Amino acid sequence: MKKTCYLLLWILCLATGSRAATLYIPMNADDQNNHLKAYGIAFIALKSGMTVDWLINYDGGAFAMQQNAEVERLCRLRGVDYNIMSDAQYSGVVSKIADPNYNGDIIKLEKPPRIAVYTPPSKLPWDDAVTMALTYAEIPYDKVYDDELLSGKLAEYDWLHLHHEDFTGQFGKFWGAYRMANWYIEDVKTQEASAHKHGFKKVSQLKLAVAQKIRDFVAGGGYLFAMCSATDSYDIALAADGTDICEVPFDGDGMDPNAQSKLQYDNCFAFKDFVLVRNPYEYEYSSIDNTTTRRSSPDNDYFTLFTFSAKFDPVPSMLTQNHTTTIKGFMGQTTAFRKDNIKSNVVVMGETKAENEARYIHGEYGKGTFTFYGGHDPEDYQHAIGDPPTDLSLHPKSPGYRLILNNVLFPAAKKKHRKT
Repeated sequence: MKKTCYLLLWILCLATGSRAATLYIPMNADDQNNHLKAYGIAFIALKSGMTVDWLINYDGGAFAMQQNAEVERLCRLRGVDYNIMSDAQYSGVVSKIADPNYNGDIIKLEKPPRIAVYTPPSKLPWDDAVTMALTYAEIPYDKVYDDELLSGKLAEYDWLHLHHEDFTGQFGKFWGAYRMANWYIEDVKTQEASAHKHGFKKVSQLKLAVAQKIRDFVAGGGYLFAMCSATDSYDIALAADGTDICEVPFDGDGMDPNAQSKLQYDNCFAFKDFVLVRNPYEYEYSSIDNTTTRRSSPDNDYFTLFTFSAKFDPVPSMLTQNHTTTIKGFMGQTTAFRKDNIKSNVVVMGETKAENEARYIHGEYGKGTFTFYGGHDPEDYQHAIGDPPTDLSLHPKSPGYRLILNNVLFPAAKKKHRKT
């Protein structure tokens, strides 16, 4: 497999001579049959040393690169629609986008990001949308967990995704419903053994240390992406630094009775003024999540993406590229974020107005950035524990999954378009 990859990259490099024509990958609703695989094409072109133009707010966020026989072959093999444009044709596209009255821009993607997914080595009865998206798009990534993060391995990566995780040390608050399940019992044993191995008395202390390593990664210029419970539980863990917020079933002793007043919201990336859920039987961490109070049903649950000014707001413009601005909603342990609990400096990129909730948010921390996306699986409205993973070959045009892959390519953008 490695020899094949090296040979492919070598062939691509040989073929990147003078630009005679442009390979153009449309990303609109009608002219592209496999939006998700298209991101993988862009990634392998970057891997070969090619530069990829990302046409923001043009043709659904199209990609363009120098014509290359091997890239064409990969497009055909993977079912990605493309066109070959002459220099004159592509110059016309560039001129149209450059017009000050046109809300678009061309972002140069220059270097493929080194990708890590924070995920436990043990098998748990749920999947992860990001790893499924990366696998389907054929974008390589490494798996890391507590051992790797605590040993400083994050320095080797540009982009980190947080798998469905509970950073508060409450084991996902699954105790109420699943405390007798074998997978839950084994997960508790594994997490406690890891905490003791690293010199911590409690899992909550281990997870706080990991959360702080991630914080330092972002502060130093890293890119963080998280979905579902990894979003709010991460900020809650940072806010609870030095305070016991776990009840007896999770760590053997009670929560600090003054825990709520001791929360340090300044430590959080995205959230503020949230109220903890103390009940160990309740499948919820805090007031951040809007799952239990929202009124939407599967038939009318949609959220809307904002349209940003591409020339003045390139970052949120990149992260919202899609062939539609209306996305079918989907639930998770953390489905959506109450706007009252979102810090004022955080950019809301997708919202459900009727629920006064944000579904997709972005912000800066230090030299890096974070993006939080509510819900578990964009193509499975209410994914339950033990359900089979989604087959993305049945959803190659998924706008919900496109948002994930926008984040994957974002760190490849030329530095002037990113926070440095």
